[in-house]
Amino acid sequence: MTTDAQRLSRLADLDTNTVSDALDFLELPGATVGLRPLWQCPTIVGRASTIQLAPKQASGGLTVHPITSVIAESQGDDRILVIAGGIEGVSCWGDIVANAATMKHIRGTVIDGFSRDIEGSEAIGYPVYGRGVTMVSARNRLVQTGSGAPVKVAGVEVAQDDFVIADRCGCVFVPAARIDEILDIAERTAANQAGMVARIRAGQSVAEAMHDRHFAAVMEERQPAEAR
Repeated sequence: MTTDAQRLSRLADLDTNTVSDALDFLELPGATVGLRPLWQCPTIVGRASTIQLAPKQASGGLTVHPITSVIAESQGDDRILVIAGGIEGVSCWGDIVANAATMKHIRGTVIDGFSRDIEGSEAIGYPVYGRGVTMVSARNRLVQTGSGAPVKVAGVEVAQDDFVIADRCGCVFVPAARIDEILDIAERTAANQAGMVARIRAGQSVAEAMHDRHFAAVMEERQPAEAR
């Protein structure tokens, strides 16, 4: 198993809440608001393939349909498409591109925008996260203006190859350069919170179990480990 595969496996054992908490400890952005599963999608983890969309200008001619070139060129099996630049009520995604993405072993799509044909994505088990659903086509309304460059998604800057986790609570992005320390803190946080639950179930007061000093302990425990 490669190092990145190990990282993705560790990330898959977590959830967005815990990863968001880890980002908070380091005062890093990454947690988004408003991006939800557009059907009862499974959790997805992977590396970002970024795509920038923009409104099509009235003078624009016929173009390649947005996103299709990125799907066609996608390699590997750890990709999540991260699409920025959606506009209100207009689709950035549909069942045809979902089928194409499945054929390229892409793990899922996160849209700062809307999807149509959501039943088609659901029917083939293709995860789609975004702001909502619509029936309005992107054709003649949106164009692709870039890919592989940093994009803004729900206020968070996402770079190509950043780590992505999305589940029923939403979507979190982790800068690739910080993934190891975020995983370490997130795993400590998960263990810490499991301990809180165990103590509450054993009869401890919730006020005591959830005291701020227990949360602070996550970072205090980390100091000796870094010093070794």
